[in-house]
Amino acid sequence: MKIKKAILTGGGRATRLRPVTSTMNKHLIPLANKPMIFHAIEKAVNAGVEEIFINTNPGETELQKYIGDGGHWGIKIIFFEQEGGPQGVAHVVKQAEKFIGNDPFLFYLSDNVILGSLKDFVDEFIEGNYDCMLALSQVPDPERFGVPVLDASGKLTDVLEKPATPPNNFAVTGIYLYGPGVFFKAFNNIEKSERGEYEISSIHSDLLKNNFKVGYKEITGWWKDTGKPEDLILASELLLKEIPAENFKIEGTVESGARISGNVRIGVGTTVNKNVTITGPVLIGENCTLEDCIISPNTTLGAGTKIRKAEIKDSIILNKCTIDCDIKLRESIIGSDVLVTKNESGHQKMILGENTLVEL
Repeated sequence: MKIKKAILTGGGRATRLRPVTSTMNKHLIPLANKPMIFHAIEKAVNAGVEEIFINTNPGETELQKYIGDGGHWGIKIIFFEQEGGPQGVAHVVKQAEKFIGNDPFLFYLSDNVILGSLKDFVDEFIEGNYDCMLALSQVPDPERFGVPVLDASGKLTDVLEKPATPPNNFAVTGIYLYGPGVFFKAFNNIEKSERGEYEISSIHSDLLKNNFKVGYKEITGWWKDTGKPEDLILASELLLKEIPAENFKIEGTVESGARISGNVRIGVGTTVNKNVTITGPVLIGENCTLEDCIISPNTTLGAGTKIRKAEIKDSIILNKCTIDCDIKLRESIIGSDVLVTKNESGHQKMILGENTLVEL
């Protein structure tokens, strides 16, 4: 048995990440200057997947434009809308039944970021002849997730969805494997939860109740559900550190006198003047302009961005931003086409959207 098919999530509203997600799909937010969902696609492809099916919000067009048909990864990608609106994670999988058929598959919530490969996870599923395999991770706040119930011998007996009093500090991460047909059999047995959704935990409870072989594997590396801005910043930082040193290249124009140290990548068409200090790991996109500024570790700058006079650290700056003032930014996310500049009158002027955070 091989896992050749995967379902990835591309929908949802990501209200906790507004205002950035007010104008862009969460899954396109760049982590290490690469759309978040690209990391999930690459993990699936490296695990042997050849066909990927991605659900989208009704009317979505940006996701399809950025991802394409899968040719970039040598696979096939098909998009599908979740009919009837959002009805829970398990409903996403049910909507893809016509693509999956009776084949085994990987289900990956694309806003989950992990370090390392999925290959061992997939291999253990196949070699153990499991009907279902869950990836677990220890977290400080298990009440936010599905939580496994384990007996004294460590055997999985149930899965609880967001329990008020979790029996342990494990979370079921958003990475799952299912054998032929088992998910859809279980879906026919479950009902919507009190919050009106088909819960993925209900699927696993049903499989366990009906004596299907459900296993689990702890993710011993790093895993993060990027539901909050601080999660995105941490994920970007760790992904930067995972990039091989040989992938950091200076392809732009750097004036003599500029101070560059550590792993730094500077894109084609970018100019860096002599009064700039850059300390890696840092990724700078194409056609950026850096003048009289300091770019400190764990920062990514999107294409076409202009930075003057500012100091930036531990931050994600998207495409075509202009930051032109004496300001120190840390642990910040700046959306595309944002202008940050000094008002010479001495007053502050702000045009802020919903859920904006400003610290002065």
